[in-house]
Amino acid sequence: MDANYIVYQDTAGLMWIRSNGGGPQQLLKGNGGLMFPWSFSADGRRLGYMESGETGYDIYTATVSGDADSGIHAGEPEPFLTTKADERAPAFSPDGKWLAYSSNETGTTEVYVRAFPDNGSKWQISNGGGNYPRWSRGAQELIFETPEAHIMAVSYAIKSNSFVAEKERQWSPKPLVNLVGSVRNFDLAPDGKRIAALMPADKTEDPGVASHINFLLNFFDELERRVPLKK
Repeated sequence: MDANYIVYQDTAGLMWIRSNGGGPQQLLKGNGGLMFPWSFSADGRRLGYMESGETGYDIYTATVSGDADSGIHAGEPEPFLTTKADERAPAFSPDGKWLAYSSNETGTTEVYVRAFPDNGSKWQISNGGGNYPRWSRGAQELIFETPEAHIMAVSYAIKSNSFVAEKERQWSPKPLVNLVGSVRNFDLAPDGKRIAALMPADKTEDPGVASHINFLLNFFDELERRVPLKK
């Protein structure tokens, strides 16, 4: 969807709210199970999410439609990957033709890529563990996090409808706060040159300080001050 809406996880299911804070939160999709929205296609018309079931987490997608007046609505869920393994973190490629995700089908959580819609082919991207894949829109690169909380990057090419990935390389020697297996602790800027990440706190004399987060209040007021709207 566009920047007018935020979709997030709630105990009731997938919820949405207007990004300007106007109006109440509303249910996008729910069935009583744990559901986590993860990735929109570049055109905003399809949402990839994971849902907890009898075999762990599975990956589904659903069309999303709406407008500024009526809000947004989700279509029927479409299973993408529902196996005995745990499949998580679906991420659409910038062109919408590929879906990266993580799976523990080998006993170790690794990053894979499949065509979208799925044609049965898959390519393993990580070696030695990987999770939370993200696509760069500024370069043909896919990044992910290792079990040691390092960010890895993989360049790729598309040849005859096949996904050809190069050898993974370390994006930065600095590890993130290690939350792997719990929640994603980084995101990639659209140009692929920066990440926003939860980092370990700097060394301090106070041993009780483990990490910190800075919150910016009144964001839209600050944004208008820095970038005044032209009238």
